[in-house]
Amino acid sequence: MGNALIVLIVALDGRLHTPMYFFIGNLSLAELWYTNVTVPKMLTNFLSLQGVISVPSCITQYYFFFSLAATELFILTTMAFDRYAAICRPLHYALLLNPRTCGTLAGVCWFTGFLCPMFPSFLLAHISFCTPNQINHFFCDADQIFRLSCTDTYAIQAVGYAFSTVIVLGALVFTMASYAQILATILAMASAAAQRKAFSTCAAHLSVVTIYFGTLIFMYVRPAVKYESNINKIVAIFYSVITPLLNPLIYTLRNKDVKEALKVLPSRIQRVCNTSGVLHS
Repeated sequence: MGNALIVLIVALDGRLHTPMYFFIGNLSLAELWYTNVTVPKMLTNFLSLQGVISVPSCITQYYFFFSLAATELFILTTMAFDRYAAICRPLHYALLLNPRTCGTLAGVCWFTGFLCPMFPSFLLAHISFCTPNQINHFFCDADQIFRLSCTDTYAIQAVGYAFSTVIVLGALVFTMASYAQILATILAMASAAAQRKAFSTCAAHLSVVTIYFGTLIFMYVRPAVKYESNINKIVAIFYSVITPLLNPLIYTLRNKDVKEALKVLPSRIQRVCNTSGVLHS
């Protein structure tokens, strides 16, 4: 609900048509689909006596879940560059992040996000499964699929480990490099008020990055099958359910622009509906 509201107000409110809110809107859209991949099936399994998912559906869920997870990772990394440009290169900000560049960066994030899990998913679709075919998780995570395999999955695990390590750590290095430049610029500011204002523009993004990157590194930047499933489930809840629920609060709680946009959202929706009605009549 929160992510859907953010997507709506960013689309309808002209005051939020800036690079920062454009990427926040993309992040909320990714998280909206991200939760829809796992949460409805999870709730169905909780309510039913016996949760069942077919092998093709399991692989499909795996692909879309990690596609959207990677997309969110890339968007968060791009948002770090946005904060770098706003604080370290303010005079060039409008040139560096013009509408065309923002659209291109967002398109690359979505395209690359859906491209990355394609090869591991193809490999998973060609392994054989044994009984008991029970998954000790609320979605089809990689380590659970490996546990059900009758064949040797060492090569597939190595590929998956290499992909996740390069993607997550690469994004982390880029994000840390952006924030190192931001920190250096903030510390060089003469005014304490200017320092507080600059830091406040990064606080929300930095909070989300810390939670999301931390849980992803714990889960996927290491061999999957050596760790307990119960621990994995607890950590997975944070990045797949808790973080998407918290992000709208983190981005709106202290954001005056978003609060003002929320106040006028009903009138804007009514205006759009009235305009649509006039056009159809």
